Amino acid sequence: MDEKKNTVLVTDDETANIIALTSILSPEYEVLASKNGADAISLAKEHMPDVILLDVLMPDMDGYEVITALKSTEQTRDIPVIFITGLDNIDAEKKGLALGAADYIPKPFSPDIVKLRVQIQIKLVNHIRALEERDEMERQLNIIKELEAGLIAAKEEAENHRERAEHSSRAKSEFLARMSHEMLTPMNAVVGMLQVIKIRGVPENIKGCINEINSASSHLLEMITDVLDVTGMEYGVFKLNEATFDVKSTIREILETVEYNAAQKKQILSTKIDPTIPSYLLGDENRLKQVISNLLANAVKFTPENGEISFNAKKQDEGNDSVTLRFEIIDNGIGISDEQQKALFTFFEQADGSNTRKHGGIGVGLALSRRIIEMMGGEIWIDSELNKGAKFSFTCKFRKLI
Repeated sequence: MDEKKNTVLVTDDETANIIALTSILSPEYEVLASKNGADAISLAKEHMPDVILLDVLMPDMDGYEVITALKSTEQTRDIPVIFITGLDNIDAEKKGLALGAADYIPKPFSPDIVKLRVQIQIKLVNHIRALEERDEMERQLNIIKELEAGLIAAKEEAENHRERAEHSSRAKSEFLARMSHEMLTPMNAVVGMLQVIKIRGVPENIKGCINEINSASSHLLEMITDVLDVTGMEYGVFKLNEATFDVKSTIREILETVEYNAAQKKQILSTKIDPTIPSYLLGDENRLKQVISNLLANAVKFTPENGEISFNAKKQDEGNDSVTLRFEIIDNGIGISDEQQKALFTFFEQADGSNTRKHGGIGVGLALSRRIIEMMGGEIWIDSELNKGAKFSFTCKFRKLI
């Protein structure tokens, strides 16, 4: 039996726009359509779509009135709404976001951008549903255990469970909010650079735009990968894949990407690789890349322009059938206080948790890196003081080729 498709409701008073959006989305989603606000509200209540694409400027009832009606009804208030509009001013965007819009897509719209924006919201919806289903299963199991343990024990357990659930719910809500914010930021860069390419169309100007697009897309991909990895860990399906790989080649590949990002901030990136490190080892190359890339990306992000970053790799220990490598990432950036370090390797936590902070991130990279490092038989630690830079060190154990 085919898996049920997610549903998207398209509302626009222009038939041509409905046809175009339906054509773009119908291969992946079940698409419903309406040409006015009243029909959109009726269809939303009847079919409960996963995402609503809503035109702002419509006769009788505009998009702002429609989203106000949807958000005021408990049945439909949690459905993500993406505005599709030709209005190109910050006040209109602020108004929509204040009313509860999840995103904006400008007209004329690009098919690829429409797909990506809808895909982001669908992934969030599906992820939240999975968490809710899991929470419901856990709740039912706890009820059975409470009944077996007796009324007094059940009451105590219920109270403890409530407190844990509230903390978990707050952490998840903050995490999802940060994730949504951080996904939109690079995608806006993609849209902006694409428009520059379209308008200019000059070959010598394209290279810089492409680099910006690649950087933003890579950032988004890394975040999505981290989120999927965290989910995989929660469900016990996250595993390492062991294979033969060229250690030094892997390190050089990572540094090539980081060097470009560091150059954008006029930072100096120096490297030192121990020549005694074996050329080939057995381990999970991709997970090692993930950890090193995350730590180097943080060093670039939290180090000011003209700052200095060092990367060192050396052999710490060697046995008959294994080798332990030690990696160090050192920067002269903003540093981390003792208090901030306590939550540094905790999922869904950040040293600075507000979305208005100068530096972004969704708060899973370091916690995920620590889990990977521990699975690879190593450990990670930090030496840092506020405003005096930071030094991240970690070890990993790999099997030798026989």
